[in-house]
Amino acid sequence: MKNLSLMQIAALETFLAIAETGSFHAAARALNVTQTAVSARIKALETALGVALFERGPAGTRLSLAGQRFRPHAEQMSRTWSFVTAEMAAGPGARGALRLGAQLSLWDALLVDMAVWLEQEQGVVPFTLNYDHALDMGVAVAERLLDLALVHDRPTQPGIEVVDLPDERLLLVSDRPLSLGQDEMPLFINLEFCAEYDRLWQQVMPPGSRQHIVLGNAAMGLRYLLRRGGVGYFPDTMVNGPLRRGRLHAVRGAPEMHLACRAIHLRDNPALGQIETVIAGLRKLRRGR
Repeated sequence: MKNLSLMQIAALETFLAIAETGSFHAAARALNVTQTAVSARIKALETALGVALFERGPAGTRLSLAGQRFRPHAEQMSRTWSFVTAEMAAGPGARGALRLGAQLSLWDALLVDMAVWLEQEQGVVPFTLNYDHALDMGVAVAERLLDLALVHDRPTQPGIEVVDLPDERLLLVSDRPLSLGQDEMPLFINLEFCAEYDRLWQQVMPPGSRQHIVLGNAAMGLRYLLRRGGVGYFPDTMVNGPLRRGRLHAVRGAPEMHLACRAIHLRDNPALGQIETVIAGLRKLRRGR
């Protein structure tokens, strides 16, 4: 961000507007600038990157392969600029919004619960929640795109403080009563959380029942299981309700799975006091599960 000029920021916004609207003309209307200005910004951006970002054809304007690769970076830089301008506009002494993220989708709900806890127990604390699970959270914290993130893997970037939280407990559940090793296992719903998750479920599920569907989002996977049926490892906090109501059943004889949960932040973050408050809230919520 420190090397971005205002012209480059305008070019990024223009690129994203074209990607969203599908045409230079529509982007010009959305940004309230001329189409000539839009074309000039994209030409300058393509020259700086050394690639063509768009392809034009009878069906309209679409992202090139290079443009598709560049889009998430442009979105990230644009979000960061929005954070910076909002914080500066708040005036001297104002607390900026904490930027929080999670490596795995199973902690989305925990971040929401923590945000509610902050409001109810500590007063209103500004925050921004990031659910881009493709983002490398260690890099995002190290580069100050996020103030705090929940991760499974221990980051290697220098200057990052790692706080161990209670492990995430996952249960193997099914839409009908089953016993591991005695019943034929139905369709396995694979959430593809991490390498350790893959290793553990493959040790548990019988070799002949490894047909599975991949749904990388825990909430989506649970909804699929409840509506379609099947079997899968899910966080106990997500399935306790359906288990009590008889909509799901714990697979008898199946071991629990435990995944490490860590909060990471930079030691020299100016918002360290707020971060420590968030970590205290996370500890309290995890203990009260």
